[in-house]
Amino acid sequence: MSTGAGERADQAVRIHNEWDPLEEIVVGRLEGLLIPAWEPDMLGCMYEEYFDFYKSRGGGEWPAEEIRGAQRELDELISILEGEGITVRRPDLRDYSGELRTPHWSVPNELGVANPRDSLLVIGQDIIETPMAWRGRYFETFAFRSLIKEYYERGANWISAPKPELRDGLYKESFTPAGPGEPPRFVLNELEPVFDAADAIKCGRDIFMGLSSTCNEAGIEWLRRYLDATHPGTYQVHKLVFNDPHAMHIDATFYPLAPGKLLVHPERVTEIPRMFKGWDVLKTPEPCVPDSYPLYFSSKWMNANVLMLDASRVIVAAGEVNTIKAFKDWGLEVIECPFWNFNNFGGSFHCATLDIRRQGSLQSYF
Repeated sequence: MSTGAGERADQAVRIHNEWDPLEEIVVGRLEGLLIPAWEPDMLGCMYEEYFDFYKSRGGGEWPAEEIRGAQRELDELISILEGEGITVRRPDLRDYSGELRTPHWSVPNELGVANPRDSLLVIGQDIIETPMAWRGRYFETFAFRSLIKEYYERGANWISAPKPELRDGLYKESFTPAGPGEPPRFVLNELEPVFDAADAIKCGRDIFMGLSSTCNEAGIEWLRRYLDATHPGTYQVHKLVFNDPHAMHIDATFYPLAPGKLLVHPERVTEIPRMFKGWDVLKTPEPCVPDSYPLYFSSKWMNANVLMLDASRVIVAAGEVNTIKAFKDWGLEVIECPFWNFNNFGGSFHCATLDIRRQGSLQSYF
């Protein structure tokens, strides 16, 4: 195993990219997950067909059979990871049913921790608690605090980005998503930095962030300044804008899977950054998930939301035959795991997990 200057093989936390051999990972929990109540940021992220669902059923429990199906899939994912010798960690159990209140707003309940990729950004040895724009996720990192404290005691760096106020003025009133042929627009104003960790994708010394309805310009600038101050001359943060009327997170749209391999959404990504010249670019094949899956939080394109075990092995949702064939033709070894039920609750393999330690050293790939 190769480590860079100042790095040790026994580090508790070490993440430089999405593909170095995986050693330790956090997998989310479905226990206690609740339907989020309607709040301003959802106007930009959610699909219109579910607006009434959240407005009328927020705070309630998800359909029990759908949760049971997703739990079986999550258990199988954990079994696959542990079977590969990867250490799997879990967040603490919490109750999300109580009212959440600050001096400026209140929501009747929290969401849960099915998708740990969103609230914690791991770069190198740094664990960054992100300033998320959803009010119902304001204290989501508390379920991970036991783990974070352990990693901190073992040498990781731990910081929380400035806790946002999330006042009404952060969100554009009467927002409507861009229509066909219109430039993208997002629900967030620039009153304070906000972003989810899943708005960023790591590629060694280069971090790519997608402007979205969960990530504003101020959020990208905060991460850029933080990394410049704490790791001068080490990282470059790049802003990307995608043709997505419901832009939320980058990992089903623009995903460097391995050195020289870039996976992109066929419609949302209209221009490949010039620095990727010479890379092999694969447009995500059409998804296969049936219409019977409600996908409350996302589109069908979760087939692009995969997890690399190393630069040649990838976990893909069973049944996504188009994606599986394309990856095999691309030279990747595919590990299939059922996950369509889990997709209903906010994401797929990349969302449901948080990389903690991978082998390898910090490099530039350009």
